Formats: sequence, structure tokens, C-alpha cells
Amino acid sequence: MGKLHPNEIGIDLTVGDVAARSGVAVSTLHFYETKGLIKSRRNAGNQRRYSRDVLRRIAVIKVAQRLGIPLSSIAAALQTLPKGRAPTVEDWNKLSAIWKQELDDRIETLIRLRDQLGECIGCGCLSLGHCKLRNPLDELSEQGPGPRLLAPS
Repeated sequence: MGKLHPNEIGIDLTVGDVAARSGVAVSTLHFYETKGLIKSRRNAGNQRRYSRDVLRRIAVIKVAQRLGIPLSSIAAALQTLPKGRAPTVEDWNKLSAIWKQELDDRIETLIRLRDQLGECIGCGCLSLGHCKLRNPLDELSEQGPGPRLLAPS
């Protein structure tokens, strides 16, 4: 596989080229494609070919995943971008503002959970009347004694 010159904009990339240049496994590229995060076309030999803008889209996906953004949110965000071109700085600013709010909400939830953790054993097995996390208002006591929540939800 030869390296492409930056001016070779019109050249489509093979799945191997994209994997090597993005640092993502071929199987991950196929997974991203099934989830609608990236797109390829098929050539006459039925091989996948990717436009060069897919490299920046993959970079956005990888950064968002590192931040803990769910793939469903990443896919929805990428759907808002124009097709057939690499995401721009303006695109990134738009996406990151959305994800910043998601992260802020998640951080707030985690802080609240952390602060309430001392009041909860986390499983509801004792039907504690004051458990705000898993058994608010001791609802589980109405189902009888013993553990009621065996698997985390």
C-alpha cells in the first residue's frame, strides 16, 4: 500500500488504507458502517471504497467515543453534517457543544449518585426505606422479604 499525497483528493481509499491511516481495525470500520457512522461504495469488483472525508469522520468518532459519547448520539450528530465532505472546525464546534451538554448532564448525575451512595447498598436486598437510588419509598418491601433486585438495571 503506497502513501497518498495530500493533493490526491479524488482518490478513493480501500478499507485497508482507511484502517492504516485512521488506526482503526478493519472490523471496526465494518461495524461503523453497519451503524451508519461512515459510508463506502462498492467498486466493479465489489470491494469497499471510501472517500477521503471518512478519515476525519473516523477521527470525530474516536474522539467522541473517548469522551464516552454513545454511538447512537454520535450517529445522530453525524447525520446533521453535510454529506461527501470532511467535518470542518465549525462542524466540530457544533457537535462538541451538543456533547458538552450531554457530558455535563452525565457528570451531574454521577455526582448526585456519588453523594447518595452512602445511603444505599445498591441492590435493594434489604428493602431499606430510605434508599433513594434503587428502592425509593421502600417500594420493594411490598413484593415480600429478601432480595428483589438481583441484576443491576
